[in-house]
Amino acid sequence: MANFLRLLLGFALLPMCWGFLRSLLDAVLRVSGADNAFSAESISLLGGIASFGFCWSTISHPIRTYVFGHELTHALWGLLFGARPSDVRVSESGGSVRLTKSNFLITLAPYFFPFYTFLVIVVALVTYAFLRPLPCLPLWMFLIGFTWSFHVLFTLQTLTQRQPDVKLYGRIFSWTFIFIANIALVLVFLASVTQLGFADLAGIVVQRVFAAYMGVAGCVWKGICILISWVSNSSTATA
Repeated sequence: MANFLRLLLGFALLPMCWGFLRSLLDAVLRVSGADNAFSAESISLLGGIASFGFCWSTISHPIRTYVFGHELTHALWGLLFGARPSDVRVSESGGSVRLTKSNFLITLAPYFFPFYTFLVIVVALVTYAFLRPLPCLPLWMFLIGFTWSFHVLFTLQTLTQRQPDVKLYGRIFSWTFIFIANIALVLVFLASVTQLGFADLAGIVVQRVFAAYMGVAGCVWKGICILISWVSNSSTATA
């Protein structure tokens, strides 16, 4: 029963995925303070994403670095929920960490929580606490994009394989949750250190998510009307 409910929730979250994706695009554009205009910061973010994408396609993949971050993320989220991590193992073929307790957030954390992006954000926020505005913001945005691209590409590669972590909570629910959480972290960072602000971010997200669900509702209603019309015409023809 729980798996079926998670499946339904996963399908229900699909429009939200589209809404969050549109929100990210809007947020990147508004970092400059003007709609539909790319700033040095937004270009740096996109440049960081593209740069690791280029590295991914041209050089050998840093698998051990990814596995190290993957297992530390399990451990970090385990600590947040009161678990005791131990016996962390990392190798080219995979890794493992032993935890005294688990839940779906701990299990899925390495897929929705970009560990190295988080480290960059922490350093940026500490710097921002002492120096405002944040110095060299385009550089920070580049590092965010670079490390986030690292996380996303490795996550996509990992999800194409049979992952017990993902299968445990259902693929549809896990994939939609992972997608939304990945984008949400970047949105929070943009609102934290740029002129975008949390109020503007909330407005963007609410608008885009609402529009996504209204679009789905409109399509469903149109489909119902077409079905009713077809049934009515069929009945009339039969009579």
